[in-house]
Amino acid sequence: MNHPPSIRLDDVHKHYLVGDEPVPVLRGVSLDIWPGEYVAVVGASGNGKSTLLNMITGIDHPSKGEVYVAGDALHTMSEEALAVWRGRHLGIVFQFFQLLPSLSLLNNIILPMDFAGQIPKKERAARARHLLDLVGLADQADKLPGTVSGGQQQRAAIARALANDPPLVVADEPTGNLDSATSAEIHALFGDLVAQGKTLVMVTHSRTLAGQAGRVVEIVNGQIGRDRLTGAAAEAPQVQLQARPIRLARTERAGVEIGS
Repeated sequence: MNHPPSIRLDDVHKHYLVGDEPVPVLRGVSLDIWPGEYVAVVGASGNGKSTLLNMITGIDHPSKGEVYVAGDALHTMSEEALAVWRGRHLGIVFQFFQLLPSLSLLNNIILPMDFAGQIPKKERAARARHLLDLVGLADQADKLPGTVSGGQQQRAAIARALANDPPLVVADEPTGNLDSATSAEIHALFGDLVAQGKTLVMVTHSRTLAGQAGRVVEIVNGQIGRDRLTGAAAEAPQVQLQARPIRLARTERAGVEIGS
C-alpha cells in the first residue's frame, strides 16, 4: 500500500534581503521524502542546506512555493501554530546540542513533553528515563549537561528529540563537534530510529554518515544537483524517487560524493 510523502516541497524559493537587494538561497526546490526514509542532505557550505532544513521544520517560510510535512501546509501556518506543530510532529537534533544548562538531562527531556502536553504528566518522568536508557545514559539522568561529555550531550539531545514520539526527526550537522568514535555511536542510534519506522532527514558534511543513509540529496547553488539512492537500493531496477515510498535495508555503503 502506497503512502503519501512525509515531506513535500513544491517549487520552493527563498531569498533574503541584503539592504534592498534580494539574495536568492533556494531556487525552485521540489522534493518528496517518504515515510521511513533516511535522507542525507549534502553540499558545499552556502548552497542552501540549512535553509532547506528550515523550510522542513517551519523555522522559516518560503518566499515562494509550498511546504507540506505530515500532511500539514507549513507555508500557511502562523509562528504560534508552527510552534505547537513542531512539538507534536517533529524532533530536532542540533549540532550544538541546545540542552538547557540549568536542567538535568532528565528534565531536558521532560520539558518538550510539558510543552506539547501529549504524554500524560504522570508518565513523563518514566518515559524520559526510558529514552535515556535507549541512548545509553540511564546512569547520567540527574547530571547537568555541562558535567557530561559532548557525545553524551548529543545522545541526550537525540533522546529529547524523541520525547513526544515524533514521526519525523531532523538533524543539522549532528556529529560536527564529535570525534569519530562518538560519531559512529550517533550513526548507530540514527540507524535504529529508521529501523523503528522514523523518517530521518540529516544535513551533514560527513562522508561516512551520509554513506549510511538510504538516499543522498545534494544541494548545489540552491537547487537539487543530485538525488540518488545509495548502496544496494541503487541497483534495483526502475526506481522512481518521486513516485513511491522507498524502504531500504541498513547496510554499509561507500562512494558517496559530497561537496567540500
